[in-house]
Amino acid sequence: MGAEANTDAEKIDDLLEAARYDDIDDLRSLASSGVPLDSRDSQGRSALHMAAANGHLAIIEYLIGERVDINALNHENNTPLHWACLNGHVEVVKRLIIAGADLSLLNRYERTPMDEAISGEKMDIVDAINATAAQMELENAGIA
Repeated sequence: MGAEANTDAEKIDDLLEAARYDDIDDLRSLASSGVPLDSRDSQGRSALHMAAANGHLAIIEYLIGERVDINALNHENNTPLHWACLNGHVEVVKRLIIAGADLSLLNRYERTPMDEAISGEKMDIVDAINATAAQMELENAGIA
């Protein structure tokens, strides 16, 4: 059983590495071989965390389409949106918000994704969050 658990951990690491390095073919192959796309590594990171942190929009689109947990928390309670905000990936931030990422979740340091953008002086991210959230409110109200 120990060897099987090690193999599972290796497959999860491979999944996260595929997301981190924008390898959609490898990601799909691992998923088709039975590796759950919501798998987490020993630090609680998911493939969506890795794609969001590195700005890989195609991977994010694929994972969202496969209905992974958009608000997955790692061991520091960071969501993929936190990581996208920290790293300044505007289009990823917009897509995650449109897909339902929670803007109010606090990480271990009691910071929201917006707080992370502000502390990193990523004003383009702040603008993207505000514009996307406002757009969604208008659409939900039937105005846009």
